[in-house]
Amino acid sequence: MAQGRDDSGSGPLRQSRIEAVASTNYLNAGEISLIQISMTKILSVFSFLLILNIQVQGQNKKGSDFRVVGYYSLKAAMTADLKTVPFDKLTHINLSFLNPDTLGNLNQDLSALAPFIKAAHDHNVKVLPSIAGGGKHEYYHKLLIDENRARFINDLLLLSLKYNFDGIDVDIEGSDIDENYENFVVGLARVLKPHKKLITSAIAIFYKDQLSDKALAQYDFMTLMSYDHTGPWKPANPGPHSTYEHAVADLDYFRTTRNIPKEKIVLGVGFYGYGFGPELTSKASSMNYGQIVKTFPGAEKSDQVVMPDGKIMYYNGEATIRKKTLLAKENASGIMIWQILGDAEGELSLLKLISRL
Repeated sequence: MAQGRDDSGSGPLRQSRIEAVASTNYLNAGEISLIQISMTKILSVFSFLLILNIQVQGQNKKGSDFRVVGYYSLKAAMTADLKTVPFDKLTHINLSFLNPDTLGNLNQDLSALAPFIKAAHDHNVKVLPSIAGGGKHEYYHKLLIDENRARFINDLLLLSLKYNFDGIDVDIEGSDIDENYENFVVGLARVLKPHKKLITSAIAIFYKDQLSDKALAQYDFMTLMSYDHTGPWKPANPGPHSTYEHAVADLDYFRTTRNIPKEKIVLGVGFYGYGFGPELTSKASSMNYGQIVKTFPGAEKSDQVVMPDGKIMYYNGEATIRKKTLLAKENASGIMIWQILGDAEGELSLLKLISRL
C-alpha cells in the first residue's frame, strides 16, 4: 500500500480532504454571494439612472417652452392606430378641419375621437380642432356677422367642453377674413379663457394687412405658415415654395413690424413639395415628403429632385428642416408641421429629426 493512501474511505486523511473541500466550497459560495449582491446593486443603480434619464428627457420635451405643433387629419384621427401616432414628439395636435354646415350648425358626432384625445392627454399633448382652413369658405362671412356670431362662438365653446378639447385653433385665411374677424376672435377668446381653453391661430404674411393687432393679441400663440409662397395655382412662377430665407423674412415681419413676442409665435414648416415644369404651361403637381423620399432614394439630402417627366419637385429636406428648427429655437417658441401624415417613416422622419435638436 502506498504511503498516505487510505483505501478504506475513512480515517484522518479522508477527513482532511472533506474539510478542505468543504472549506473551498464555502469560500466559493461566499464569493458568489458577494458578486450577486454587487451585481444587484449595480443593476439597481443602472435602472434608477435609466428611469431618471427617461424622465428628464420627457421633462425637457414637455416641460420646456418649445412647442411642436402638428396638424393631423380629423377624419383620420377617428380611426387612427394610436400606436402609430407620434404623441411622444408633439406638444399640440390641431385636427384639420372642423367646420359647421352652411347654416352654421356644428352637429357632427365626434365621439369617435375619444380614444385619440385620451391617448394624446396621456402623453401631455393638447388637442384642438382647427376651424376653416385653406381655401374659401363663403358662409363664414355670414357666421361672423353680429346677429350670428354669438351663437357660433357659444357652439364652439360647448363643443370644446363636450369632447374635452383643449381649445380652438382659428385657421380663417385670406378672403374669409373680413371686418367681423376681429370681433369674432375677441368674443371667442372671452368665452374660452375662463374655462382654461386655448385659442390659437394659423397666420401668414400673404394676408398680413387683414390681421389687426387687437385680433392677434387675443391668441395664446400663433403658428406662422411660412410656406406656399408659390404653388400649383401659379404654374408661371415655378420654384421653391418654402425656403429658409422665406422663414427668416416671415418671422422678421411678425416679430419686428408687428411686435409679436417670441413666446407667442411658432414657425410653420411643410412636409410636402410642389413640382413644376418642364414647361411653364405644364400642370404643376404636389407630393408629400414621405412619398418623395420613398420614390426618390436619397431625396432627403436635398431640397429638390428631378422627376421622370422633367418636372422639378421642390420641398424641404433634412438640412433645411434642421436650419429652420434651429431658427425657431432662436427666434420663435416652437415649430409647426403641416401635416404629420405627410412625414416619412423610420430614420427618414423629419419629425424625428426635429425632436433630436
